[in-house]
Amino acid sequence: MYDYIKGTLISKQPASAKGSSLIIENNGIGYLVNTTLRCLNDLNEVDSQIKIYTTLVHKEDSMTLCGFSNKEDRDIFNILQSVSGVGVKVALVLLDEFSGCDLISAVITENYKELSRAKGVGPKLAQKIIIELKDKLINWQKTTPVDISDIKTDIKISDEMITEVQAVLYSLGYTAEETKQALKLAATTSTKPDSSEELLKEALKYLAQN
Repeated sequence: MYDYIKGTLISKQPASAKGSSLIIENNGIGYLVNTTLRCLNDLNEVDSQIKIYTTLVHKEDSMTLCGFSNKEDRDIFNILQSVSGVGVKVALVLLDEFSGCDLISAVITENYKELSRAKGVGPKLAQKIIIELKDKLINWQKTTPVDISDIKTDIKISDEMITEVQAVLYSLGYTAEETKQALKLAATTSTKPDSSEELLKEALKYLAQN
């Protein structure tokens, strides 16, 4: 319903029994947004102008507006919601404990022990998240890999790696053009030619800045 909200930051509520939240005012309306402590720390001081990427979680008995300082975390939050047993609270806890890139890397490398570091996420739930999400991230869309042959780089990146990272970026909602530009830049900055996680990290770093 809402992609993002631009407005004045009215207040920040750090972690409490109900989690972290903020109020952003736009055209005389104050929006209560559930978020992470990580997001609050990224924001400027109260009364500053901010942009929050949002998603509305609609359940039978409630509607909850959640928001993040970058599109990447918002889109990963939405994907986490697709895992049975992962609600708003658990998804926010995971994105408080890990950056979006680190969370995706843990899923792709099947590092359930790393995921279970998050409060309230035990080994069984961590394994469930990995099982359900890895397939969605990597196989969400099979497509021809981006052509980066015109990019000057000292390393050789395989088509298989490019296809895998491209599928993850598509699954996060990035367009073909955004994905192409991010992968081209990542190909010039990645220092590990055999690591799709490194390539993904560099691509997400670029996308988070734009």
